[in-house]
Amino acid sequence: MMTQNDVHNTQQSLTTTDAEDYYLERIRSDNPLLKSYPHKFQCSLQFSGFIEKYNELNEGEKLTDEENIESVMGRVTFKREAGKKLIFYTLSSCGHNLQIMSDQRVYHDNAEFKEIHSLTKRGDIVGIRGFPARTRKGELSIIPISMQILSPCYHVMPHEHFGVVDKEIRYGQRYLDLIMHSKVRDIFVTRSKVISYLRNYLEGEGFIEVETPVLNSKAGGASAKPFDTYHNAMKQKMSMRIAPELFLKQLVIGGLDRVFEIGKQFRNESIDLTHNPEFTSCEFYMAGADYNDLMQMTEEFLTNLVQKINGNINIPYLDTNIDFTAPFKRIDMMSELTKIVRHRLDDESFNFPNDLSTEEARNQLIDVCSRLEVRCPHPLTTARLIDKLVGEFIEPQCINPTFIINHPLIMSPLAKNHRENDSLTERFELFVHGKELCNAYTELNNPIVQRERFESIQRDKALGDDEVPPADMEFITALEYGLPPTGGWGLGIDRLIMFLCNTDSIREVILFPTRHATA
Repeated sequence: MMTQNDVHNTQQSLTTTDAEDYYLERIRSDNPLLKSYPHKFQCSLQFSGFIEKYNELNEGEKLTDEENIESVMGRVTFKREAGKKLIFYTLSSCGHNLQIMSDQRVYHDNAEFKEIHSLTKRGDIVGIRGFPARTRKGELSIIPISMQILSPCYHVMPHEHFGVVDKEIRYGQRYLDLIMHSKVRDIFVTRSKVISYLRNYLEGEGFIEVETPVLNSKAGGASAKPFDTYHNAMKQKMSMRIAPELFLKQLVIGGLDRVFEIGKQFRNESIDLTHNPEFTSCEFYMAGADYNDLMQMTEEFLTNLVQKINGNINIPYLDTNIDFTAPFKRIDMMSELTKIVRHRLDDESFNFPNDLSTEEARNQLIDVCSRLEVRCPHPLTTARLIDKLVGEFIEPQCINPTFIINHPLIMSPLAKNHRENDSLTERFELFVHGKELCNAYTELNNPIVQRERFESIQRDKALGDDEVPPADMEFITALEYGLPPTGGWGLGIDRLIMFLCNTDSIREVILFPTRHATA
């Protein structure tokens, strides 16, 4: 295997060559060995299979019988010449590396040997037919009898030690990021495993996977500003969905008692470390269940998932460790917020009004935020003011998984009233390291009350809240046919991957995050 000095020297010669001249020289070449672009290359083994099959080879052992010939394909990441007749490469494929030890004495044609190795550069994708071997230094290798450039790389590859540092280049040219950084590939392998585990878990619980519209005449099911467009043929405005909730509940009404959907949502909101306008969620709806059942399911699912993916129930995250041991802590939202406000105002008699829908309650919350120096952007609706106080004082406490439960009715227009307190709802949000991961509730299934809720939240729209969804009368009609008692649950998949992969930015776990337009 080549040494670090060999790699450095090889790279140094490339980086001192003008990148444009390098590009033009390669792309203008008419050498058929460089530009054959074959339709197919038949691999006998993937790198993982090659390593497994020949891992027991002894040092210095070579399998040179014809029946041992293998064919592999990969991208050249290192190249070193140990003389004119012996050239070493490292190929990369599917997260594995394999050494190529090209010896002119074994290669099928002396003239081609010199030419193909002169043409082959870092970044090229090559196909190898050759004999398995292990070098005297113990490196598992393949000795080519033939070698083919399957797809040349026309650009100078970044230095292998430093990789690609500029984040805009990494996100905009994710293919280059994946080539240069194995840890990036590991993130998206983990992402795939998580989604597969989630799908298998739900199917094991009797759920069926469905697909609902991404483009619709109304964007409902959540409080968020949608992306709007126009359908020319239908001559009407359309919106990208902000949540699949209302459609999924219609399916439960139709008799599909357990349904789930994993898919993209689109919200016209700011971009920060935990928000991307296009993101992936999972929502499920379960007839006969309430939010207590869903809390137990959430604990079971996350505990087992974390153990399976990370091999441990405790995971490192940034500057701390997160313990996913069940049961998770539960915090009653308004009880906890009342305690905090009393303490910070040094007023043990302080209470929030029972009816938070009044103007008096809104003015009280404005006053509390002002006295506690909590800034809430306009519009100053009651729901936004409470949410801001919770975000300031309660959410940061939630390092290990914590359920914040029993939200005020005014914050949860689609959730059922709490069975013991009509001013609250049976809703929970799961927070981890101060960030929301899940949102769930016992679904409101009374069409008369749902109509009243839709009408009530339109008052917030009048105050300037452009995230209030329009009243969906088609959904009310569906409810009038009868929705059984149902629990609904949503999970932010991107944020879950952030925790499992120990990254603080959602852009690191989305293959192509939203970016500014380039020229």
